[in-house]
Amino acid sequence: MEILKKITECKSIVDDIKKRGLTIGFVPTMGFLHEGHLSLIRKAKKECDRIFISIFVNPLQFGPGEDFKNYPRDMKRDISMAGNAGADYIFYPAAKEMYGQDFKTAVEVKELGDIMCGEYRPGHFSGVATVVLKFFNIVKPDRAYFGQKDYQQLVIIKRMVCDMNLDVKITGCPTVREKDGLALSSRNKYLSAGERKSAAVLFGCLTEAKDMIKKGEKDLEKIRKTIMTKLKKNRSVRKVDYFDFRDPGTLEHIKRVNKENRNILAAIAVRIGKTRLIDNMIIKV
Repeated sequence: MEILKKITECKSIVDDIKKRGLTIGFVPTMGFLHEGHLSLIRKAKKECDRIFISIFVNPLQFGPGEDFKNYPRDMKRDISMAGNAGADYIFYPAAKEMYGQDFKTAVEVKELGDIMCGEYRPGHFSGVATVVLKFFNIVKPDRAYFGQKDYQQLVIIKRMVCDMNLDVKITGCPTVREKDGLALSSRNKYLSAGERKSAAVLFGCLTEAKDMIKKGEKDLEKIRKTIMTKLKKNRSVRKVDYFDFRDPGTLEHIKRVNKENRNILAAIAVRIGKTRLIDNMIIKV
């Protein structure tokens, strides 16, 4: 496995791979890899000839007061884990390499980037879309793999690829969870032992909402109020950003279960202590 730090170096290798008629799979990450990332690499390995991953803590997607400087990093560990999972190349650029001294361009996916997490993290999804488009132009992947835990991000990237006529297939992969249902995330490292135990409430709320729908409840606002009451009673939940029911394709609000809603996205974002956690579940009606 090779570590590539320069854009020119990465592009040269990509061009050589393309000339040989081989396919490229790409997994963008911010490092501090966990089993969720590794599942994406393994999926890519099954479907593509050469696998690139990026490790880049992207400053554009962090707002004022967020955890850019403290975001967990462990490159030696990441190299070992990525290699064992089947990655062939790690693109590991510095911020100056990606953005230069006078970077002025931003990519914005309107409407989709302003709701849900976008409402509470202004500019976040513009930062995500900008860096992902840059990665696509550098790595030129045939397929790119994203986890469904960041479901809104997945929808936004798919929309960008469609709108910008990009020649890359986006594959969303299932969320990988701990035994108690907590979705794997690099930010789980921030949780204290007590907070970690309480964090299972996210999956618990999604499961409860699913069960209520399966039992015939059609008023989603009634379900939402039930879940919000449960969250407010949890002492470790410092703040609830949202608990929403949305259309999985458009992310539009859904208020009632009806014949048109074959699938419903239940999505949640809360702060457990100082740590912001997100999760979601696709509920089949």
